[in-house]
Amino acid sequence: MKRILAHPSLAIGLAATLFFALLGLVSLFWTPYPIAQIEIGRRFLGPSAEHWLGTDNLGRDMFSLMMSGTLTSFVVAALAVAIGAGIGVPLGLAAAAWGGPVEWLVLRFTDFIFAFPALIVAILISTLIGPGSINAVVAIGVFNIPVFARVARGGALSIATLDFVAAGRLAGFGNAQIAYRHLLPNIMSLIIVQGTIQLSLGILSEAGLSYVGLGTQPPSTSLGLMLKDAQSLFLLHPFLTFVPGLCIVLIVIALNIAGDGLRDAIDARLRAQGSSNVVA
Repeated sequence: MKRILAHPSLAIGLAATLFFALLGLVSLFWTPYPIAQIEIGRRFLGPSAEHWLGTDNLGRDMFSLMMSGTLTSFVVAALAVAIGAGIGVPLGLAAAAWGGPVEWLVLRFTDFIFAFPALIVAILISTLIGPGSINAVVAIGVFNIPVFARVARGGALSIATLDFVAAGRLAGFGNAQIAYRHLLPNIMSLIIVQGTIQLSLGILSEAGLSYVGLGTQPPSTSLGLMLKDAQSLFLLHPFLTFVPGLCIVLIVIALNIAGDGLRDAIDARLRAQGSSNVVA
């Protein structure tokens, strides 16, 4: 806690991120109104004590939709990051530990994935399994794999020539043991920082996929789907787009601030420890 408070940007970013995350988690148990409750006679109401953020074109409570949409966006982005890190980090470690043909194959694989943007991947997947949140998770997750693979490989190569790694090889450890016992612990900070960045990008990607109809589908909701539903009413009722749009912006800013603060905190800790105290 003291380390977090010592870096104001980290504290602010984490606090804001936790606020939105908790807001979404609360929607699992409670929302002011059911998100599927349609009241045509109460549509387009402005903010009031009864409806804190007003109602949409179907009379649904905007605050309730925002709570549920925030949860969906976080879950999709978090699962996509988990897929990317779960596959990409082992690939990056393998490339750094084995080198040679293994490294060449990993790099060519990442180049191949980078050649297909997340939107194209989502379109391909939607033709096979149909649009939905799973489609968004897979599409964003696949695009995250090469990102984490390259970060893991770069971080592992930067410490692979240090003395404690050479000592491990002299002790008879194989490449897999070197990667797991020596390389992985020392790049976890890089992976965590990259994870916060990819989480913010995942929020944006989910919103974009839902906006074009390839992500979350009704009756579920997400921040991107709320934007899609409000796009045709922007000139008449701009507030309907303002609520989910501002929520997306604030979440992404909070995650980026938290990532920057986390990187600064890690850099400060490493400078204090010095290169002689690298985890072995």
